Amino acid sequence: MIQLEDARKIIAAAQKKADEIGQPMNVAVVDEGGNLLAFERMPNAWLGSIDIAIKKAWTSRAFDISTKDLASNSQSGDQFFGIHVSNNGKVMIFAGGIPLTKNGKVVGAVGVSGGDGKQDQAVAEAGVAAF
Repeated sequence: MIQLEDARKIIAAAQKKADEIGQPMNVAVVDEGGNLLAFERMPNAWLGSIDIAIKKAWTSRAFDISTKDLASNSQSGDQFFGIHVSNNGKVMIFAGGIPLTKNGKVVGAVGVSGGDGKQDQAVAEAGVAAF
């Protein structure tokens, strides 16, 4: 089970990485049920990315897969093509969402948005590493 204290550490590590690369980010952490546990928007992070960060975290937990990997499997002709229109459009299929695991079990996820895909992924990975 992920605790609020864990979520705060994840967000702090993600924000540190975002500062290092010079890109303000929105960072969300959801619990095992996909419920928002914590969220922070860095100063000057894109407003439009607030919702995206939260949905990336939810998507990653809902399917227990990184959104980067889901994206590569949801292209035309691939096994998850069209998944992005499921769940009332809540599914995000680009990098920046990563499941959080403890003892081999998914206990939540982090979602990051505010830069390009590589930046979002790097910042999310920094958050996961803190967990």
